[in-house]
Amino acid sequence: MLYIGVDLGTSAVKLLLMSGDGKIEKIVSREYPLFFPHPGWSEQNPEDWWSAVVDGLAELVHDCDKSQVAGISFGGQMHGLVILDEKDQVIRPAILWNDGRTTEECDYLNQVIGKETLSKYTGNISFTGFTAPKVLWVKNKEPENFDKIKKIMLPKDYIAYMLSGSFCTDVSDASGMLLFDVKNKTWSKEMMEICGVREDQLAKIYESYEVVGTLKPELASKLGLSESVKIAAGAGDNAAAAVGTGTVGNNVCNISIGTSGTVFISNESFNVDQNNALHSFAHADGNFHLMGCMLSAGSCSKWWMEEILGTKEYAKEEKEITKLGENHVYFLPYLMGERSPLNDPYARGTFIGMTMDTSRTDMTQAVLEGVAFAIRDSLEVVKSLGIEITRSKLCGGGAKSPLWRKMFANILNIELDLIESEEGPGYGGAMLAAVACGEYASVEEAAEKLVKVVNTVKPDPELVAKYEAQYQKFRQIYPAAKELFKKIV
Repeated sequence: MLYIGVDLGTSAVKLLLMSGDGKIEKIVSREYPLFFPHPGWSEQNPEDWWSAVVDGLAELVHDCDKSQVAGISFGGQMHGLVILDEKDQVIRPAILWNDGRTTEECDYLNQVIGKETLSKYTGNISFTGFTAPKVLWVKNKEPENFDKIKKIMLPKDYIAYMLSGSFCTDVSDASGMLLFDVKNKTWSKEMMEICGVREDQLAKIYESYEVVGTLKPELASKLGLSESVKIAAGAGDNAAAAVGTGTVGNNVCNISIGTSGTVFISNESFNVDQNNALHSFAHADGNFHLMGCMLSAGSCSKWWMEEILGTKEYAKEEKEITKLGENHVYFLPYLMGERSPLNDPYARGTFIGMTMDTSRTDMTQAVLEGVAFAIRDSLEVVKSLGIEITRSKLCGGGAKSPLWRKMFANILNIELDLIESEEGPGYGGAMLAAVACGEYASVEEAAEKLVKVVNTVKPDPELVAKYEAQYQKFRQIYPAAKELFKKIV
């Protein structure tokens, strides 16, 4: 049978067609516009997503045996607010995950309601990107729109609704709304009251691999597909990508070095760290996960190489780096502030330790090491919960650098596995569809059979010791500069 994964991203939707044995048959992408109506605002029109999905689906299945298409599922950009009226019309453009308009609402939630209270209700604290503060913003700033709300949705759930007619969400995506009691996998009555919403305005909750409905007859006819094609709930993009890398089960880790950087640990039990430094969310495999997100990872290297050094020859610059664990220059990679584990929008990128003999190579090395040190900060929080990580998957653009892989393995002191196919949320979505259709008995079985490790980078004890000493110095720099950052912004 064939399964479709829909990766609803911020700049484009990527649709992936996968056979039951995990082979990728075809990938189609469609872009759509992103709007910035005011400084710090970020919006999209859900109708643009829908048009792109329908158009992309038509191309995706054009040449295949359409009778073999059994299921569709999703990985989607998280936290976005989509609101529909009683006629199922979109009330206003979707407010996206990277929208920063809700500072006042976040301050209210974190300081007036209180972080401890929020954590008790949801397992998390408020961030400007989350959905609940966006709901409050609409309530406070656009009361006429707030009064029209019949349905509150997340981005991928709007697509699921349009495909199937099912008003649904999944536990992983709902976890990022701050309206969801993650531990008990139910809507939080307290948070609904705080935000002024009713439970009938919120979607029915499913596990990511559960069937929410079937393809609408008119769509099935238009696409030439069977009306029995199952629609599965899907997952938030990070959870779907984790499924696609085999990061499921207990204490399994994936580190992604893309534009931003993430540490994702799947876990059978629900955990919350003392300071809510990491997100505590439900996972797409039926369990839970912890996630740390640093805002600038691969983007630090891109900034340094292209904007400062004026080169795109990354490998040539990295070739000059030969003395690992001996650098006297350090770099704080906080070019856009920092999320996990600092939660400090005022933090800034910082070089320290330069002398007259500091070279271009030393500073390049410091940038790469600084990102790895910052990722370790999140792993240290994981360790404080008694969770021991000895190996991890490593993916993203940064994982293509052999030097950076070596740095990460030794700075984190863990084995790093590289996988054969790295197609992110789309592949994870297709895997969830396969589980929903019974191709595999569980998400864990699908991951075990479909995700293949092709290379492992192991730490070197001597280099681990050198980097341990350096990390202990690195972790003292931010606390020393923290108050200064607020004064220079």
